[in-house]
Amino acid sequence: MGHFGFSYVVLIFLIMLSVPNIIWAKHKPKGYTNLKENKVLLIFERVGQVCVTCTALVFSDFNIHGWSAWCFWLIATALLMVMYEYWWIRYFKSEKSLKDFYSSLWGIPVAGATLPVIAFFLLGVYGKVIWLMVSVVFLGIGHIGIHLQHLKEIKQ
Repeated sequence: MGHFGFSYVVLIFLIMLSVPNIIWAKHKPKGYTNLKENKVLLIFERVGQVCVTCTALVFSDFNIHGWSAWCFWLIATALLMVMYEYWWIRYFKSEKSLKDFYSSLWGIPVAGATLPVIAFFLLGVYGKVIWLMVSVVFLGIGHIGIHLQHLKEIKQ
């Protein structure tokens, strides 16, 4: 169900999400503003963003509570977030094209969207907070769906 309280793990992850996105706002790929977004996917994405952020911030279950087998979920989550940071570094060093922005990483399609979604889902598994997992599913449908749609557009 979840224990109410502050999670420093989530705070770190939200910083890892926010900083590159703030930098990206000044380094958007050429042609990005011309891409159209499916309204249904956009609703899923926005609802998911709000629900994930709120759910993640109100439960303390995501903090480290000593070693157990469940810690492997947290380790996997942290590795995915490190991969996400690496993807951003690669993007910022690139020509910053649409192709770069919608690129895969080590076989993970549209990695800039997929990696944090999977990471937050696994964080929900680690914390045993179903509300986060459900919220992430909404976010993933919208966020990954929009990125896949844009990737399909730029390939045509």
